[in-house]
Amino acid sequence: MIDARLLPIQSQLLAPAAQWLHARHVRADWLTLTGLGIGVLATLALCFGQWGLALLFILSNRLLDGLDGAVARLAGPTERGAFLDIALDFVFYALIPLGFAVQDPATNALPAAVLLAAFIGTGSSFLAFAAIAARQNIQSYAFPTKGIYYLGGLTEGFETIAVFLAMCLWPAAFPAIAFLFAAACAVTTVLRWSHGWKVFNQSNDVLQSRPAPDDLPQKTPTPEPR
Repeated sequence: MIDARLLPIQSQLLAPAAQWLHARHVRADWLTLTGLGIGVLATLALCFGQWGLALLFILSNRLLDGLDGAVARLAGPTERGAFLDIALDFVFYALIPLGFAVQDPATNALPAAVLLAAFIGTGSSFLAFAAIAARQNIQSYAFPTKGIYYLGGLTEGFETIAVFLAMCLWPAAFPAIAFLFAAACAVTTVLRWSHGWKVFNQSNDVLQSRPAPDDLPQKTPTPEPR
């Protein structure tokens, strides 16, 4: 909900570290893959009830997620980097509820499953919109530095990480937090469906109003000089 406002602040804060890494030829892809590894460590910590350690790993993952984009902009962004960034982000988001479910299946498995189902809704609507927006050449002015069209909503990256941190700070409240955030994600999914329905319906109207190639007036060929 507030990611677009936080993005310029994040860029300013991470700029010195990104320049230092770039000067030492650290590639953005390395940071992205390292971030995934740290995300896996966060999940393992959650499985064993190590809440403080999991919180530290989650914050480290998000730091690397910001740094990889900053380094990529200095070195020149690539399609592979954009793909890795978004694909591994969604894996990380799924791993955190899984860790809580493994730690206490009797209490946490159902809330984790509901939250994961809600993540499927937000993630699929996000990626489906981005794929069709790219085909329609629709640009995102709120997130101009993102590798794909970044469709916002009630539950974006900041809100998701804030919820993960709250779960680590108050693990006994995981079921309540998971159910509440799943409901918020459901609202985001419906809003994205509605937005996509309207935007792409307008795009279809524009395309249908264009004359077919056979209907376009044909130019009389200019005779070549002899």
